[in-house]
Amino acid sequence: MPKLPLIGDISRVADEGLEGLDHNFLTGKIEDLVKWSRTRSMWPATFGLACCALEMMATGAAHYDLARWGMEVFRASPRQADLMIVAGRVSQKMAPILRQVYDQMMEPKWVISMGVCASSGGMFNNYALVQGVDQIVPVDVYAPGCPPGPETLMHAILQLHEKIESGEITQRRDQRAGGAGLIVEQRDGQTATKMILGQREQTSG
Repeated sequence: MPKLPLIGDISRVADEGLEGLDHNFLTGKIEDLVKWSRTRSMWPATFGLACCALEMMATGAAHYDLARWGMEVFRASPRQADLMIVAGRVSQKMAPILRQVYDQMMEPKWVISMGVCASSGGMFNNYALVQGVDQIVPVDVYAPGCPPGPETLMHAILQLHEKIESGEITQRRDQRAGGAGLIVEQRDGQTATKMILGQREQTSG
């Protein structure tokens, strides 16, 4: 059983990652550093599907400036991204492609469902569109709105950062056996949007 000075038993690290480390004064700080670095170096995948994508582009532009949180680069390759922002409605034809892009992203990876169309199908209750992207990929944060403005998307991103840094998001994922499922409030001045996710009904605002 391999042991390192100060760190302790490392035999489970290959299978369990940071969870496999013995917790002591040193590894606790290392874990905090890793969580902090994950929140400060999150790179979104380019995945705009409808009108929500315009608001996502505006969020990355100069006025709102995602570069403040190290996120100015939207990656065209999923292998260089760890955050998927599903911006807009998802058609049945697009669903397997979305899943393929998600599977190619590096771990740990996170998903934000942007807008009511991505979250629950929105006004498009028909056979051509997926009624909620959480049927395809595990969703960590739902950002309500039609479309949600840059303020709401930034609020969703910052909530995701906070939960990653505190470690709460991994606990929620374990409890739900899927995405964390956080629903943030709308911050862009629009009328509050009602979202129905499975059996849960949430009014933002």
